[in-house]
Amino acid sequence: MEAAAVRFAEVDIDDILKTLPHRYPMLLIDRVIDIRTDYSGIGIKNVTFNEPCFLGHFPERPVYPGVMMIEAMAQTAGVIGIKSVEGTEKPRAVYFLTIDKCKFRKPVKPGDTIEYHMRSIGRRKTMWWFHGDAKVRGTTVAEADVGAMLTD
Repeated sequence: MEAAAVRFAEVDIDDILKTLPHRYPMLLIDRVIDIRTDYSGIGIKNVTFNEPCFLGHFPERPVYPGVMMIEAMAQTAGVIGIKSVEGTEKPRAVYFLTIDKCKFRKPVKPGDTIEYHMRSIGRRKTMWWFHGDAKVRGTTVAEADVGAMLTD
């Protein structure tokens, strides 16, 4: 099956800040690449030792929290949804609706780059559902189905 056409090759951090209302320390993606016409795309997060979560998770053995990966999946899905639909370029709130079939497979550590491979699995008006695979160096470290709602 042929891949859908790329609609946005890259959404950089400046554009993400114009698209999502999230800010430090809760903005958990650095860029989104390859947003396609089939509502798929890849969020990128460069994990550094300076992340606030590593102060307590865990100081002697830092592991990036799985719940933050799920939030980053939702943020990536929000960027894909907002950028892909005409008339939604202004900042909007993105609220979680559901998290299903969530699995954490391997720990993520400082120095890793997480790729959030998201693809749309359903949409109804302002509600979107995506399947996400979080990958580090091509290996799946987490996966989930997430649902979100876009609001003004």
